[in-house]
Amino acid sequence: MGGGGRTTAGGRPASDESETTGPAGHLPVDKPPFTLAEIKRAIPPHCFHRSVLKSSSYLLRDVAAVALLLYFAVALIPLLPASLRLAAWPVYWAAQGCAFGGLWVLAHECGHHAFSDHALLDDAVGFALHTALLVPYFSWKHSHRRHHANSGSLDRDEVFVPRRKAQLSPLAGRVVHRSATGRLATLVLQLVVGWPLYLACNAAGRPYPRFASHFDPSSPIFTNTRERAQVVLSDAGVLTFVSLLLRRLAVASSWAAVVRVYGVPLVVVNAWLVLVTYLQHTDPAVPRYSTKEWDWLRGALATVDRDYGALLNAAFHNITDTHVVHHLFPAMPHYHAAEATRAVRPVLGEYYRFDATPVAEAAWRAVRECVYVEPDGRRDGVFWYANKF
Repeated sequence: MGGGGRTTAGGRPASDESETTGPAGHLPVDKPPFTLAEIKRAIPPHCFHRSVLKSSSYLLRDVAAVALLLYFAVALIPLLPASLRLAAWPVYWAAQGCAFGGLWVLAHECGHHAFSDHALLDDAVGFALHTALLVPYFSWKHSHRRHHANSGSLDRDEVFVPRRKAQLSPLAGRVVHRSATGRLATLVLQLVVGWPLYLACNAAGRPYPRFASHFDPSSPIFTNTRERAQVVLSDAGVLTFVSLLLRRLAVASSWAAVVRVYGVPLVVVNAWLVLVTYLQHTDPAVPRYSTKEWDWLRGALATVDRDYGALLNAAFHNITDTHVVHHLFPAMPHYHAAEATRAVRPVLGEYYRFDATPVAEAAWRAVRECVYVEPDGRRDGVFWYANKF
């Protein structure tokens, strides 16, 4: 309110780029002068409290939004004149994709045991939500846990792992990354099919010595019998959802109707998921570390908060503009993350990164400038994004 301008959930003016630090805006790569315990002491203790009632209220909000939009699509859009129907469907797809996004983030929170104090409840809710979005819940929970344990590592991180220049083909440099058309095609393909390809065949994931898939219990992603059994359970959930619910809906109406009402919003939420996570971890200012230089705290801080606007920030439960604190304390519920972000900023100082670049511009900058990583040149084990061929 007043003349102070719009602020994000973390208390930053939406146009504030003061957290851009170091040479050319790079995050510092020296070991931080603070510890995780010191960061935690700056956060009010209640921020770590998980309320099943409060978490459930957000779940009910998102389920209600999905249900209302579904009613709009099934009961109201068919009543509109043909010209208005053509306009109404894209509005529905965009809105329902964002509503799906809220459920997606809550399922992700369940995987971190941030929904409640009850692990069984968290897994039950997360399993139901992710299964309904065709995500193998336990499979991704395990790989995502390893992403948090190894974030920023060139060798052990699980997703959006950058390649070194020597790993790229000359054709990729000449044809794809040097032309605006190639960059645009790369970005569009990444948004449309990037998520299902990551789940199915580990596209853009950590290199493994053999084929890796979130649907394969023998995949090298999974390391013990318990994890592999849970992969089978996750696969069964997704197959059951597709074969029983979606197939019955198709028989009752048509597959075209299922695609219209469910399939297109699923593509939308998948695109948002890829875009948000891509920009959280891919930026010219963010370093990557080799095994000899990497440590957990610097890896967790190699993360970017961004403002997607009040509506999308709220729809996605502020995973967009409070992601730094989420990487530091992943079991913290989302509804305390904004307060925690405000509390830790003075402690983190130049180690905190908020980028106010408009999202579309940031995505284009990332696909243009963050093609591969190259050594720092002055600091062994530190790598920065580059694009020269």
